[in-house]
Amino acid sequence: MIKYHPSSELLDAFAAGQLPTSMAIALSAHVELCQQCREHVSAKEEALALAAFEEAETDHEFAAGTLPWDDDLEADMMSAIFDAPEQDEASRIQVARSNEIRVGDKTYTLPRALQRFSDSNWLSFGKVQRARLNLEEGATRASFLHIDEGGSVPAHTHKGYELTLLLDGTFEDESGQYSPGDFILLDSRHHHTPSTKDGCLCYTVANAPLHFTKGVSKLLNTVGHAIY
Repeated sequence: MIKYHPSSELLDAFAAGQLPTSMAIALSAHVELCQQCREHVSAKEEALALAAFEEAETDHEFAAGTLPWDDDLEADMMSAIFDAPEQDEASRIQVARSNEIRVGDKTYTLPRALQRFSDSNWLSFGKVQRARLNLEEGATRASFLHIDEGGSVPAHTHKGYELTLLLDGTFEDESGQYSPGDFILLDSRHHHTPSTKDGCLCYTVANAPLHFTKGVSKLLNTVGHAIY
């Protein structure tokens, strides 16, 4: 069962087509997996269509929603998401190659929004493999992240925001266990150590390097820009 969902503000922005490509892909994949959020987006799209129709009839400008947060950190995180550079339409159009992706000896079925990236190239860091998606969004980087059985990511926090959409398998951290479809959005307020017993595949988006906080893994902070 999916326990972690995008905020209403993110879902509304997705319905309105206001998100950068990396985050729109995450929302599209989550909505495909989650009936609750799919119904929210459908209702928002219907409301936007009605508002646009009424605007055409009354010539009244439809005002887009703003971000109603008091917490500065959360507002900064959301601003970073919304302010990421957008691609022109031609660069977004790619031919879907396969609905499956293979990592080592495992094969996973991908949501529709990610199928165009099924032939991504993988780099391995022990039991962790990463395949970066070339979306050309400056400092914001989108990737597939795969963790083998019994693997983990060292304890870390975040210099910016980090979105993790769990596509297959399970993993856990200090906050609990996550299931396919869970949408986990973290920032500098969060510290965690993700690990998995059976292995997992995720889609991730981050706009700054991780900051490792324990043991020898802290040495990775000097090259963090290369591995996030």
